[in-house]
Amino acid sequence: MNHALGGADRSCLLLNSRVDAPFSFVARSAHVAAMAETSMDVLIIGGGITGAGIARDAAMRGLRVALVERDDFAAGTSSRSSRLVHGGLRYLEHGNLRLVFEASRERRILLRTAPHLVWPCSFLFPVFAGGRLSRVKLAAGLALYDLLAAFRNVGRHRWLSKRTLLRAEPGLRERGLKGGARYYDAQCDDARLTLATMRDAHRHGALVANYTDVTQLEYADGRVRGARVTDRLTGASLTVHAHVVVNATGPWSDRIRNDGRRMLRPTKGVHVVVPRKRVGNNEAVTLISPLDGRVMFILPWGDLTYIGTTDTDCEEIPEQVRASGDDVIYLLRSANAVFPDARLQPGDVISTWAGLRPLVRPPADTDPSAVPREHTIVEHGGLLSIVGGKLTTYRAMAAEVVDRVSAALHDLDGRRVPPRAATAETPLPGGEVRDLEILVADAVREGVTEALARHLVRAYGSETPAVVRLAQSDRRLAEPIVPGHVAIRAELIHAIRREMAMTLRDLLIRRTHVFHEISGHGMQQAPELVDLAAEELGWDAARKASELAAYLEEIELNNRFRDELTPHDTP
Repeated sequence: MNHALGGADRSCLLLNSRVDAPFSFVARSAHVAAMAETSMDVLIIGGGITGAGIARDAAMRGLRVALVERDDFAAGTSSRSSRLVHGGLRYLEHGNLRLVFEASRERRILLRTAPHLVWPCSFLFPVFAGGRLSRVKLAAGLALYDLLAAFRNVGRHRWLSKRTLLRAEPGLRERGLKGGARYYDAQCDDARLTLATMRDAHRHGALVANYTDVTQLEYADGRVRGARVTDRLTGASLTVHAHVVVNATGPWSDRIRNDGRRMLRPTKGVHVVVPRKRVGNNEAVTLISPLDGRVMFILPWGDLTYIGTTDTDCEEIPEQVRASGDDVIYLLRSANAVFPDARLQPGDVISTWAGLRPLVRPPADTDPSAVPREHTIVEHGGLLSIVGGKLTTYRAMAAEVVDRVSAALHDLDGRRVPPRAATAETPLPGGEVRDLEILVADAVREGVTEALARHLVRAYGSETPAVVRLAQSDRRLAEPIVPGHVAIRAELIHAIRREMAMTLRDLLIRRTHVFHEISGHGMQQAPELVDLAAEELGWDAARKASELAAYLEEIELNNRFRDELTPHDTP
């Protein structure tokens, strides 16, 4: 029998776990039960982009896969990034040519397999007199950038004169401006990219569950052979047995390994969101902060602009990381220095997000911005841990981890696992389309406004008709989630039935982005939105109260930076 494919056992697993059912709370319950009843080939701890990629790759190779995540999928670093899928132009400064080459290849793959979630974006890079980066150095770097992309970049870079640059971005500071360049990378919806990857893992047979917390590792013959897990939604405990256990918990990886070694040097990345009209940027802008010479971005997001990122050493525990008053002032001052007419103030900030990058620990005196973004895989007592890496290269990282898993399974019982999965060729859910404009036109023909159609296609791709049908089935679901935001309430129902949303925070922060995209974060509408979710998920009065309290606590945490500012803290 081919152990990798699992034969009849595999068929029973698929039947009993209902992996063919929609990716919902029903599937989650079935998955948790199946994990306790079935010996898995691999258990993955961590439901961020790396864990999701590993689960997808392993499932596509025919392995019996379980994945547990203590919070929601992408709730940590994977929904708190700069939302870029990029080759890493700034890594050239540190000589990371291999990483740039790999990232450029992975960017091409994601643009093809998830065109609704990863899209081309033009960047302007202004050069100022006296700045850290000269015109010659930037031109050389961009030429190498295109070369490392095998001249298959999203677009070739072009050098722009001062006059041309100011025509493109009239709000740029004219004083000292020497010109600049336009180059191309890609933006993404990081949270939904993680979710799509997880859904595809499920589609290929993986058992996955959010809100399942590993409380201890299980050992047999001195090696890790599973984990004790608590279902945080029901309180039930279970043991998941697996031949191989993978630690893909990012900033939490040292805590899971618990072997006395500190492999991480986490750095905090903070972003602030402001109305785009306050900055006036037409395109994405890469800049060198005049405050400390750090590379950062001013990025368009519809009617909004987000600015980031900081890159500072951080000893906070990941669950408590947030934007501080100093972080916000730093970002606003950096943006104001390049767009002087913006005059951004803390009152312009709609929202913030902050996360920890799980970087591999380098020598102690290394500047945080220079810490390598490469990953490493370590094995200790049968536990495979992947540390470091970046969102753009998650698919390649996952393949490398599954290769290690396959080798371990071969040593264990002699099985031969397929040497690769078709992750580079298989579209992610919603990505089964080449021309998004056709989907937009189809939605408009169904009576949807063009603005809503474009919003839905950007989030759901080829699955847009399912959301449109929901809105047509119930007039209430065609209403906006909150006034002033394009998202509609049908998306919340879709997220519960098809995207394993389990809490109000899942719905408003990661499935939709209402929390970060509108002043007030939907606080006034939160009680009725809780009622809407409760109808689907069967929440009682106590659960509804706890959901509302947890969401209000998230709002308070997001706005806590305001309490740290004084009248002297002006950008």
